[in-house]
Amino acid sequence: MKIIAIYNIKGGVGKTATAVNLSYTAAAEGNKVLLVDIDPQGASTFYFNTKAVLEGGAKKVLFGQKTIEDSIRLTEFENLDILPSDSQYRKLDTFLHDMKNADKWLKKLFSPVKKNYDYVFIDCPPSITAVSENIFINADAILVPVIPTVLSIRTYAQLKAFFKEEKLDDKKLFPFYSMYERRKNMHNESILEFSKMYPECIDVAIPYNSEIEKMGEYMAPLVHKYPNAEASEVYRKLWKKLKKQI
Repeated sequence: MKIIAIYNIKGGVGKTATAVNLSYTAAAEGNKVLLVDIDPQGASTFYFNTKAVLEGGAKKVLFGQKTIEDSIRLTEFENLDILPSDSQYRKLDTFLHDMKNADKWLKKLFSPVKKNYDYVFIDCPPSITAVSENIFINADAILVPVIPTVLSIRTYAQLKAFFKEEKLDDKKLFPFYSMYERRKNMHNESILEFSKMYPECIDVAIPYNSEIEKMGEYMAPLVHKYPNAEASEVYRKLWKKLKKQI
């Protein structure tokens, strides 16, 4: 079982859209996939039309008093399950602070179902917290959407610096371009600069597409609803390239 986190320090960069579409793409290939919505805002949960409350409460699940098997829900898509968001996730940092061996929390959380899934995708909340640090340690890959702008590139530099300071494995980091508009010279110039600075970047640019924003209306991944759309093709390309790296 491979754990793939979709993460960025800042919000509004296409993180949830990536988690939803890649998890669907991986499942459509015949892989057994679990999407974990650990963001208390619950956008991934909403997109899959799933109730954003864990049976028995998030705290029992997170502390191992209740197995996640009881809280995983089926989606309407074959091979794709979801562990929904819960409002108590906003207290997760406090939970981890009080937990013994907290650095192993994520692995323990998935231990009961590790034989059931080929891939776990985690839709992470933004900012660097105890939760994100735990994910950095335990995930097999951290996929980072980067809008080709100065500020977005700066946040990736900050993330790389954090990994270095904390002696974390930055080989897990896989940035890619998100919300790309080819008509913007700044985007094109930023892509050239970023690719030179960070050779680990996956050379894929998800185009800005209003249909991605409409996923909440039809409550389904773009790759499912519009499989021939340019963005859908690029999501499939992103997944193909990523799985070769992990």
